[in-house]
Amino acid sequence: MSIARTPFFLLVFITLFSFNTYAQTKKAKDNWYNLDLQMDGVPGISTERAYNELLKGKEARAVKVAVIDGGVDIEHEDLKEKIWLNKGEVEGDSIDNDSNGYIDDLHGWNFIGNSEGENVHYDNLEVVRLVRDLHPKYVSVLPTTPLSEEERRKFLAYQKMTTDYMSKLQIAQITERVIKAFKQQVDSIVSDIGKDNPTIADFKRYEPKSKMARKTLSMIEKGIHEEGNYEKFYDDLVEGVKHYEAEVNYHLNMDYNSRHIVGDNYNDSKERYYGNNDVKGPDALHGTHVAGIIAADRSNQKGIKGVADQAVIMVLRVVPNGDERDKDVANAIFYAVDNGAKIINMSFGKAYVKDKQIVDSAVGYAMKHDVLIIHAAGNEGQDNDSEPNYPNKNYVDSLGINKGVAENWIEVGATGWKYDETLVADFSNYGKRTVDVFAPGVDIYSTVPGSKYKEEQGTSMAAPVVSGLAALIRSYYPDLTASEVKKIIFDSVVKPTYRVKITQDKTKKKVWLSDISVTGGIVNAYNALKLANDFAEKH
Repeated sequence: MSIARTPFFLLVFITLFSFNTYAQTKKAKDNWYNLDLQMDGVPGISTERAYNELLKGKEARAVKVAVIDGGVDIEHEDLKEKIWLNKGEVEGDSIDNDSNGYIDDLHGWNFIGNSEGENVHYDNLEVVRLVRDLHPKYVSVLPTTPLSEEERRKFLAYQKMTTDYMSKLQIAQITERVIKAFKQQVDSIVSDIGKDNPTIADFKRYEPKSKMARKTLSMIEKGIHEEGNYEKFYDDLVEGVKHYEAEVNYHLNMDYNSRHIVGDNYNDSKERYYGNNDVKGPDALHGTHVAGIIAADRSNQKGIKGVADQAVIMVLRVVPNGDERDKDVANAIFYAVDNGAKIINMSFGKAYVKDKQIVDSAVGYAMKHDVLIIHAAGNEGQDNDSEPNYPNKNYVDSLGINKGVAENWIEVGATGWKYDETLVADFSNYGKRTVDVFAPGVDIYSTVPGSKYKEEQGTSMAAPVVSGLAALIRSYYPDLTASEVKKIIFDSVVKPTYRVKITQDKTKKKVWLSDISVTGGIVNAYNALKLANDFAEKH
């Protein structure tokens, strides 16, 4: 599961318990991630500068970018001309015209639905699925129970999972109660005011009737300051309630299991052909936002401008509201490669893995076919060197022993629009060995379903910025290999000349970007395309 942003409702919760406060003094420019530090004053990736100074008059080819996510609104006004069309299929004839095993896969495939058109919406976290599967085997094990070394290792892992699960469940249950109580307080105050959409002045005139109401009033005022108006604040609060209800009722509910909807043989990791062609699914906000960052139409005078003008989006739905499953991820990668994608964007991740070997086999398949994989580093503010985020570029055997790495893989952390010590987003994961580059991921304005637009934030947004850059390079310099494109992206990063703030082991500290990433820099389209031109001239 990939949480795209840090919603205000979570900041509300944090503030209520006096852990932190939050205020934003100004807003980012809508297109800031495409802008240039020297010319525009924000640390974007200089996309607009690259188009204006380096790409005018140059020919380019379409490049297929597979967006493996929760679904994409393919009818969005800013995306509908940028969606891949499988010309080997005939729409609506219920025949597998191209004989690839998928019927009517016009724009991609949905691996979490069934042939009757039903789709998975919610699912558990992986830790819940693992504990549920292992519980019957280990529930009766005692410290004195004789176990082999391998079984003892598995039992200890099970105990750790169980502890983690119980902690997550307790936090979710408490937070659900708190956020619902807060919403009730807000509703009560607004009812007293007597307006559906009160202003900040209305709240300032309101006389609170209790200490809790006074505290709630203060948080409402902070929320309106952050979001711009009450309506946006309240929408975010409602989303907060929904989020924690989903945590308790689905993500962390041991009795809930949605896999029967798919109808596959889940224990057969090598099964390939299941699902349906509904690439939008029940909630396509996240995937639509990601797709827009990569490829939103730059020439239609609508909405936003994607990074890559020649990118074509292949939609692969595997991410529910909950954790994705390894089998589905692997199948989406296989599908993307077999259908000609040259770049795969994966803006999702999880703390536990069930079948890493099947994902590794798919990743290896992509590597052999000159495909570049871009993956979001995660939003826990943690060091991925010590706390793994899955999937990742490390190949391992059944015992977890490292068997090498996927060379054409880029792991992406997130940066913000203030070029100062707060440059690295406070939610972004990092890692000197495991996170390769950083890219804009805060307050990213992009497409959402219904031909609408919205700001989201997370490494989920930073990864498609890099995918867009990779597509830009491969479209204008199609002879470059995936490994060459990766090298170009790495060698062209912008390296800040000051330390940035992170939290490590619960302690705030300042570090160089090179201390928390492989390249020590933020990707840059202008620099990358100049370097790509040099590479091409040497070919």
